[in-house]
Amino acid sequence: MAALSPWPTHFLTLARYHAWATRRLLDAVAALDGEAYRRNVGLFFKSVHGTLNHLLVGECLLWFRRFAHGESPALRLDAEAEPDRARLARAVLDGAIAWEGAIAAWPAERFDGRIRYTRMTGAVVDLPFAPTLAHVFNHATHHRGQITAALTMLGQPGPELDLVYFLQIQEAKTG
Repeated sequence: MAALSPWPTHFLTLARYHAWATRRLLDAVAALDGEAYRRNVGLFFKSVHGTLNHLLVGECLLWFRRFAHGESPALRLDAEAEPDRARLARAVLDGAIAWEGAIAAWPAERFDGRIRYTRMTGAVVDLPFAPTLAHVFNHATHHRGQITAALTMLGQPGPELDLVYFLQIQEAKTG
C-alpha cells in the first residue's frame, strides 16, 4: 500500500493559517487613519496600502490564477489593483480564504507534480509544484511582517501572527 502524501494536510494547514493571519493583520490595519495607511513608511511597496495591493496582485491575481486555473496573467507587481481601502481589504481576505478550497480540491499527486507558467517577460517557467506553492505562503508571511513593522512604527500594536500561535489556538479548540 502506498503511503499517503503529507502535502495536502500540510498545505491545508498553511492555507488556514494564511487566512487567519490575514484577517488578524487587516483587523490591526483598520486602526490606522487614512494618512498613516497611505504614508510612505519605507516599505518595498512604500505604504501599507501599497503592500496590501502587492499582496492582492501577487497572491490572488497572479499566483492563485496560476495554480487554480493554469493562467499566466500579465500584471505588474506594483500595480494598484484596488484603490479603495475597504474593497482592497475584502479582496485580500477573500483571496487568502480561496486557497483552502482550491487546495482541498486538488488530488494528492498534484503536489508531487510541476507548475508551468509564463512570466510577464514571456519566459516560460517550470517548477516543482509543492515548493512553489510554499513560496506563495512564505511571500505573504514576508509582507505581513513588513506591514506589522509599519504598524508598530506608526504607533499601533502589531498582531501576533506566528504560525505556532495559530497552531496552539487550533489545538485548544480541538483539545
